[in-house]
Amino acid sequence: MKDGINRRDFVIGSAAAGLAATAVSTASAQAPAVHTGRSTPVVVASRNGYTMKNGGDKNCVETAFEKMMAGEDVLDALIAGVNIVELDPDDASVGYGGRPNADGVVQLDSCCMHGPKKRAGGVAALEGVRTPSNVAKAVMEYTDHHLIVGRGAQNFARNIGFEIEDDLNTPRSREMWLEWKRRIDPGHYLDPETRAEAGHKAGLAMVADGLIPADDYYGTINCNGVNPAGDVCGVTTTSGLSWKIPGRVGDSPILGAGLYVDGDYGAAGSTGRGEANIYGLLSFVVVEEMRRGAAPKDAGMEACRRIVTNTIEKRLLNDRGLPAFNVNFYVMNKAGEHAGVALYADPTESRYAVCTENGAELAPVEALLDGESNG
Repeated sequence: MKDGINRRDFVIGSAAAGLAATAVSTASAQAPAVHTGRSTPVVVASRNGYTMKNGGDKNCVETAFEKMMAGEDVLDALIAGVNIVELDPDDASVGYGGRPNADGVVQLDSCCMHGPKKRAGGVAALEGVRTPSNVAKAVMEYTDHHLIVGRGAQNFARNIGFEIEDDLNTPRSREMWLEWKRRIDPGHYLDPETRAEAGHKAGLAMVADGLIPADDYYGTINCNGVNPAGDVCGVTTTSGLSWKIPGRVGDSPILGAGLYVDGDYGAAGSTGRGEANIYGLLSFVVVEEMRRGAAPKDAGMEACRRIVTNTIEKRLLNDRGLPAFNVNFYVMNKAGEHAGVALYADPTESRYAVCTENGAELAPVEALLDGESNG
């Protein structure tokens, strides 16, 4: 720009103006009304909620919608849907065959929230159970806690009857881990002196070489639903960042980050760089924006703007001074309105899964920023 303001400053300034406008409108408006009418039933999910079927006839969103409309509890229906993806060995971002950590061990994270019951549960760094979403629901149902992690999560799962397997790798996930080991990724442990230049170089090089789909590098499936009575629930499950530090936990099992549900207003979840989401607890922000009256798309865009504002480390910025990574949000309000938003989106490829009474489809994800994250 002629006045010397770069694109990043312009985006951040626009975000600040948006926040100011929101504050003015909120201050002058009455308290938002709680949705009291019937809802349009819908299930939304990340793209793999449409593409993965684990050898069956139905995908995640179709399965969840069918069970929900048959009268099953919404959360039970959503978890049955994501189980399809967790069990599918061809999805390398979730459950069985998910990307292992730096030691070659598959560690899984998940959380779920039940809007009407105002309850939640989660697990993190869980080993040996293909369907961590089921264990997260068990934490919600059988304990007084919201999150159990590591060996404790595995012991809890074993004690209530889950089968514990020695290894959740498939031949393909093991092969990719070995390729990563050969390339030696320096981006996990950052030298304070060279932090500005560090990053997940080997893993991202494998994406560039076509060995790993870009969406699989960060992984995850989020799935949210509302039935005709307005019961809102959500679940997120993942194998986490490819070849992460053992014990690393991203946003997926963190309430308010990888998932947040308010039974009176709606649900939001995310995929992409978890650390960027955790920093702002942005799924909570999205739902809070809907509570204040924002539409799902506008609520999601506010979360994206906050990521831009909060991303200042050079190693995380592209040559335009904008985030060199992506984060996606899947947003749904209690009325059944929904949106998929992201920092960046390919007009022809970026899609999220939706299922209504008209069937399942892929809907376009809308982007805050133009171009790609790496340029």
